[in-house]
Amino acid sequence: MKLYTYFRSSAAYRVRIALNLKNITHELVGVNLLKSEQQSESYNSKNPQGLLPALETEQGVLAQSLAILEWLEETHTDTPLLPSDPWQKAQVRNFCYAIACDIHPIDNLRVLKYLSQELSVDDEQKNTWYRHWVIEGFKKLELMLGDSKFCFGNTPTLADACLVPQVFNAIRFKVDMTAYPKIAAIYERCNELAAFKDAAPENQPDAQ
Repeated sequence: MKLYTYFRSSAAYRVRIALNLKNITHELVGVNLLKSEQQSESYNSKNPQGLLPALETEQGVLAQSLAILEWLEETHTDTPLLPSDPWQKAQVRNFCYAIACDIHPIDNLRVLKYLSQELSVDDEQKNTWYRHWVIEGFKKLELMLGDSKFCFGNTPTLADACLVPQVFNAIRFKVDMTAYPKIAAIYERCNELAAFKDAAPENQPDAQ
């Protein structure tokens, strides 16, 4: 497998975590978002959406991080990242979607670029935008968490794979994490595990 990735892409970061947790052998192929390499003809021939990540497999190329996570879960079952109980499984998915559908899309790089380049928003206003939507989302996520070691239970699930990259970016944009003690604690616990450490942006071959 080849994962087309960028070291600070939170969507690609999710997939890197899942691949590591499942011990799936893969190659990382860097696509520089800041240089717009995702818009190149060669990359678009693989992923017409022109977004990251994309996972190249023997069957073809799959894009959209949540679709990739679900496919990995269904095809590599030795280390499950979803509970077996249907209700608990739905709760994990609900948490993942709250991040990937409600927080991430309005704070990703292309939105921030549009704010700066097309709407002439300055850096302070752009960062205020970013923090506002993360804070609104984290308020809800904090309420959705119980007292377990990880998001749902005592082992990482897809929820943790989605949460950690979003927290990483929140810290980068100076969101005060003391307001979200459960989220912060889970983030710290996850980052004690090799699968999360190895997936971290600073440990990627294309880190800058």
